[in-house]
Amino acid sequence: MHMPFNSLAGFDSVELMTEGQVAILSARHPLAARKVLSLAEISDVPDLPLARWPRHEGYPPGPGPEVHDQTQLAQLIALGRTMTVFPESARTWLWEEHVAVPLGDAPAVTTHIVWPARSRSRALAGLVRTASRVRGRG
Repeated sequence: MHMPFNSLAGFDSVELMTEGQVAILSARHPLAARKVLSLAEISDVPDLPLARWPRHEGYPPGPGPEVHDQTQLAQLIALGRTMTVFPESARTWLWEEHVAVPLGDAPAVTTHIVWPARSRSRALAGLVRTASRVRGRG
């Protein structure tokens, strides 16, 4: 889960990593040439609305396309139909048609491995130990 966006209420957790955020957009878009962007600059780009992911009650309002999975999102970004904001580590799945521009004023994102509070699963404990050992690598 990602803080500050997800609630860790009801879970035990271990912090794995903290990183900045990037705007991911088509390499052909004029904003792709920028070294750094701000949240204000990407909040209302008329020709490039932010993608919208489903929530429990449906999609949030807005002009951006409704996306269902990461492959669809990647295709829409490559076509110049949308952009999105993700942690810096998302650079690993980018295509050559994509550019990731750092967001200088976006809050840092902390990734946690989480599990139900007070779980006694040995397999889960092994997974958490392994994740804790490898955090920070890569």
